[in-house]
Amino acid sequence: MSDTTAPLCLLFDSDGTLVDSEPLLARAMAETFPDFGLPFTPEQYMEEFRGVRFLDIVLELEQRFGALDDARRDVMEDRLRDNMAARMKAELTPVPGIPEALAALSGHPKAVASNGPLAKIRLAMATSGLAPHFGDNLYSAYELQVWKPDPGLYLAAAEGMGAERENCVVIDDAAVGVEAGLKAGMQVIHINHFPDEEHTPEGAIAITHASELVTAIERLNLERRGHQRGVAATE
Repeated sequence: MSDTTAPLCLLFDSDGTLVDSEPLLARAMAETFPDFGLPFTPEQYMEEFRGVRFLDIVLELEQRFGALDDARRDVMEDRLRDNMAARMKAELTPVPGIPEALAALSGHPKAVASNGPLAKIRLAMATSGLAPHFGDNLYSAYELQVWKPDPGLYLAAAEGMGAERENCVVIDDAAVGVEAGLKAGMQVIHINHFPDEEHTPEGAIAITHASELVTAIERLNLERRGHQRGVAATE
Protein backbone atom coordinates (compact mmCIF):
# COMPACT_ATOMS: atom_id res chain seq x y z
CA MET A 1 0.00 0.00 0.00
CA SER A 2 1.25 3.49 -0.87
CA ASP A 3 2.60 5.56 2.03
CA THR A 4 0.74 8.83 1.59
CA THR A 5 2.68 10.42 4.46
CA ALA A 6 5.96 10.20 2.54
CA PRO A 7 6.87 13.21 0.40
CA LEU A 8 6.39 12.71 -3.29
CA CYS A 9 9.53 11.49 -5.02
CA LEU A 10 10.31 13.66 -8.05
CA LEU A 11 11.89 11.95 -11.06
CA PHE A 12 13.21 14.45 -13.60
CA ASP A 13 14.25 14.03 -17.18
CA SER A 14 17.45 15.94 -17.97
CA ASP A 15 17.62 17.27 -21.54
CA GLY A 16 14.97 19.91 -22.13
CA THR A 17 13.49 19.47 -18.65
CA LEU A 18 16.31 20.46 -16.30
CA VAL A 19 18.90 21.80 -18.75
CA ASP A 20 18.52 23.63 -22.02
CA SER A 21 20.68 21.16 -23.91
CA GLU A 22 18.44 20.15 -26.77
CA PRO A 23 19.28 23.08 -29.09
CA LEU A 24 22.97 22.29 -28.45
CA LEU A 25 22.43 18.62 -29.28
CA ALA A 26 20.45 19.51 -32.40
CA ARG A 27 23.33 21.64 -33.68
CA ALA A 28 25.94 19.03 -32.73
CA MET A 29 24.03 16.36 -34.66
CA ALA A 30 23.61 18.64 -37.65
CA GLU A 31 27.37 19.27 -37.68
CA THR A 32 28.31 15.61 -37.28
CA PHE A 33 25.86 13.38 -39.15
CA PRO A 34 26.29 14.80 -42.70
CA ASP A 35 30.02 13.95 -42.63
CA PHE A 36 28.91 10.31 -42.43
CA GLY A 37 26.37 10.49 -45.23
CA LEU A 38 23.34 11.19 -43.05
CA PRO A 39 21.76 14.57 -43.94
CA PHE A 40 20.40 16.27 -40.84
CA THR A 41 19.27 19.70 -39.63
CA PRO A 42 18.78 21.15 -36.14
CA GLU A 43 15.09 21.62 -36.92
CA GLN A 44 14.78 17.93 -37.71
CA TYR A 45 15.92 16.97 -34.22
CA MET A 46 13.56 19.39 -32.50
CA GLU A 47 10.57 18.46 -34.66
CA GLU A 48 11.03 14.72 -35.09
CA PHE A 49 13.54 13.20 -32.68
CA ARG A 50 13.49 15.19 -29.45
CA GLY A 51 14.22 12.92 -26.49
CA VAL A 52 14.60 9.82 -28.66
CA ARG A 53 17.38 7.29 -28.00
CA PHE A 54 20.52 8.14 -29.99
CA LEU A 55 20.76 4.74 -31.68
CA ASP A 56 17.12 4.87 -32.76
CA ILE A 57 17.74 8.24 -34.42
CA VAL A 58 20.77 6.88 -36.26
CA LEU A 59 19.00 3.71 -37.37
CA GLU A 60 16.08 5.72 -38.72
CA LEU A 61 18.45 7.96 -40.67
CA GLU A 62 20.30 4.92 -41.98
CA GLN A 63 17.03 3.52 -43.30
CA ARG A 64 16.54 6.74 -45.25
CA PHE A 65 20.08 7.38 -46.48
CA GLY A 66 22.09 4.17 -46.22
CA ALA A 67 23.52 1.96 -43.50
CA LEU A 68 26.83 2.53 -41.70
CA ASP A 69 29.00 -0.32 -40.50
CA ASP A 70 29.52 -0.64 -36.75
CA ALA A 71 33.01 0.87 -36.77
CA ARG A 72 31.95 3.96 -38.70
CA ARG A 73 28.88 4.38 -36.50
CA ASP A 74 31.10 4.25 -33.40
CA VAL A 75 33.42 6.91 -34.86
CA MET A 76 30.41 9.12 -35.57
CA GLU A 77 29.05 8.71 -32.05
CA ASP A 78 32.45 9.50 -30.48
CA ARG A 79 32.74 12.66 -32.58
CA LEU A 80 29.20 13.69 -31.64
CA ARG A 81 29.81 13.09 -27.93
CA ASP A 82 33.01 15.19 -28.04
CA ASN A 83 31.21 17.98 -29.91
CA MET A 84 28.33 17.94 -27.44
CA ALA A 85 30.56 17.89 -24.37
CA ALA A 86 32.43 20.95 -25.62
CA ARG A 87 29.17 22.78 -26.28
CA MET A 88 27.80 21.89 -22.85
CA LYS A 89 30.91 23.14 -21.07
CA ALA A 90 30.76 26.42 -22.96
CA GLU A 91 27.05 27.10 -23.34
CA LEU A 92 24.79 24.93 -21.17
CA THR A 93 22.31 26.66 -18.86
CA PRO A 94 19.39 25.41 -16.75
CA VAL A 95 15.92 25.57 -18.23
CA PRO A 96 14.48 28.94 -17.11
CA GLY A 97 12.64 28.62 -13.81
CA ILE A 98 14.17 25.26 -12.87
CA PRO A 99 16.71 26.48 -10.25
CA GLU A 100 13.96 28.35 -8.41
CA ALA A 101 11.56 25.40 -8.62
CA LEU A 102 14.14 22.95 -7.30
CA ALA A 103 14.94 25.24 -4.38
CA ALA A 104 11.25 25.56 -3.51
CA LEU A 105 10.86 21.76 -3.68
CA SER A 106 13.79 21.07 -1.35
CA GLY A 107 11.67 18.83 0.90
CA HIS A 108 11.14 16.26 -1.84
CA PRO A 109 13.58 13.47 -2.75
CA LYS A 110 14.74 13.94 -6.34
CA ALA A 111 16.44 11.94 -9.05
CA VAL A 112 17.38 12.37 -12.70
CA ALA A 113 16.34 9.63 -15.14
CA SER A 114 17.65 10.25 -18.64
CA ASN A 115 17.99 8.46 -21.96
CA GLY A 116 21.52 9.89 -22.14
CA PRO A 117 24.82 8.36 -20.99
CA LEU A 118 25.76 8.76 -17.33
CA ALA A 119 28.80 10.91 -18.17
CA LYS A 120 26.55 13.33 -20.04
CA ILE A 121 24.09 13.53 -17.14
CA ARG A 122 26.93 14.24 -14.69
CA LEU A 123 28.35 16.92 -16.97
CA ALA A 124 24.93 18.51 -17.42
CA MET A 125 24.31 18.69 -13.69
CA ALA A 126 27.80 20.04 -12.96
CA THR A 127 27.92 22.70 -15.68
CA SER A 128 24.37 23.90 -15.00
CA GLY A 129 24.89 24.16 -11.23
CA LEU A 130 22.03 21.73 -10.51
CA ALA A 131 24.17 18.88 -9.14
CA PRO A 132 23.56 19.68 -5.43
CA HIS A 133 19.84 19.00 -5.86
CA PHE A 134 20.42 15.43 -7.01
CA GLY A 135 23.75 14.15 -5.68
CA ASP A 136 24.31 10.63 -6.95
CA ASN A 137 20.63 10.02 -7.72
CA LEU A 138 21.32 9.81 -11.45
CA TYR A 139 19.81 7.03 -13.57
CA SER A 140 20.99 6.48 -17.13
CA ALA A 141 19.29 4.35 -19.76
CA TYR A 142 22.76 3.31 -20.92
CA GLU A 143 23.60 1.91 -17.49
CA LEU A 144 20.27 0.10 -17.14
CA GLN A 145 19.92 -0.84 -20.83
CA VAL A 146 16.32 0.38 -21.00
CA TRP A 147 15.25 3.50 -22.85
CA LYS A 148 12.12 5.65 -22.74
CA PRO A 149 9.34 5.20 -23.82
CA ASP A 150 9.87 1.88 -22.01
CA PRO A 151 8.72 2.50 -18.41
CA GLY A 152 11.65 0.50 -17.03
CA LEU A 153 13.94 3.51 -16.61
CA TYR A 154 11.50 5.37 -14.36
CA LEU A 155 10.61 2.18 -12.50
CA ALA A 156 14.30 1.52 -11.83
CA ALA A 157 14.75 5.09 -10.62
CA ALA A 158 11.82 4.70 -8.22
CA GLU A 159 13.24 1.45 -6.89
CA GLY A 160 16.66 3.02 -6.45
CA MET A 161 15.09 5.88 -4.52
CA GLY A 162 13.13 3.47 -2.32
CA ALA A 163 9.83 4.98 -3.47
CA GLU A 164 6.62 3.28 -4.53
CA ARG A 165 5.44 4.16 -8.00
CA GLU A 166 2.25 5.69 -6.59
CA ASN A 167 4.40 8.17 -4.68
CA CYS A 168 6.48 9.19 -7.70
CA VAL A 169 6.01 12.13 -10.03
CA VAL A 170 7.70 12.11 -13.43
CA ILE A 171 8.64 15.53 -14.81
CA ASP A 172 9.50 15.32 -18.50
CA ASP A 173 9.29 17.55 -21.56
CA ALA A 174 9.46 14.91 -24.31
CA ALA A 175 6.69 12.67 -25.61
CA VAL A 176 8.76 9.52 -25.05
CA GLY A 177 9.30 10.44 -21.40
CA VAL A 178 5.68 11.32 -20.75
CA GLU A 179 4.68 7.98 -22.26
CA ALA A 180 7.22 6.16 -20.09
CA GLY A 181 5.93 7.81 -16.92
CA LEU A 182 2.31 7.01 -17.68
CA LYS A 183 3.18 3.40 -18.50
CA ALA A 184 5.03 3.19 -15.17
CA GLY A 185 1.81 4.07 -13.35
CA MET A 186 3.21 7.32 -11.97
CA GLN A 187 1.88 10.85 -11.85
CA VAL A 188 3.30 12.75 -14.81
CA ILE A 189 3.89 16.46 -15.31
CA HIS A 190 4.55 17.35 -18.93
CA ILE A 191 6.56 20.55 -19.36
CA ASN A 192 5.16 21.28 -22.80
CA HIS A 193 7.48 23.85 -24.36
CA PHE A 194 5.50 23.75 -27.61
CA PRO A 195 1.82 23.78 -26.61
CA ASP A 196 0.67 24.93 -30.05
CA GLU A 197 2.35 21.94 -31.69
CA GLU A 198 2.41 19.14 -29.10
CA HIS A 199 -0.43 17.38 -27.32
CA THR A 200 -0.23 16.37 -23.67
CA PRO A 201 -1.64 12.84 -23.32
CA GLU A 202 -4.64 12.16 -21.13
CA GLY A 203 -3.53 11.37 -17.61
CA ALA A 204 -0.61 13.80 -17.61
CA ILE A 205 -0.63 17.31 -16.19
CA ALA A 206 0.36 19.96 -18.73
CA ILE A 207 2.41 23.01 -17.82
CA THR A 208 4.25 25.28 -20.22
CA HIS A 209 6.97 26.72 -17.96
CA ALA A 210 9.02 25.44 -15.04
CA SER A 211 7.68 28.31 -12.93
CA GLU A 212 4.39 26.38 -12.81
CA LEU A 213 6.01 23.23 -11.42
CA VAL A 214 5.73 24.03 -7.71
CA THR A 215 2.01 24.76 -8.03
CA ALA A 216 1.48 21.48 -9.91
CA ILE A 217 3.29 19.51 -7.19
CA GLU A 218 1.30 21.26 -4.48
CA ARG A 219 -1.92 20.33 -6.28
CA LEU A 220 -0.86 16.68 -6.38
CA ASN A 221 -0.11 16.82 -2.66
CA LEU A 222 -3.56 18.26 -1.95
CA GLU A 223 -5.23 15.58 -4.06
CA ARG A 224 -3.29 12.88 -2.27
CA ARG A 225 -4.26 14.19 1.17
CA GLY A 226 -7.89 14.48 0.07
CA HIS A 227 -7.85 10.88 -1.14
CA GLN A 228 -6.32 9.77 2.16
CA ARG A 229 -9.05 11.54 4.14
CA GLY A 230 -11.71 9.95 1.92
CA VAL A 231 -10.31 6.49 2.52
CA ALA A 232 -10.13 7.11 6.28
CA ALA A 233 -13.75 8.26 6.35
CA THR A 234 -14.97 5.01 4.83
CA GLU A 235 -13.07 2.77 7.24
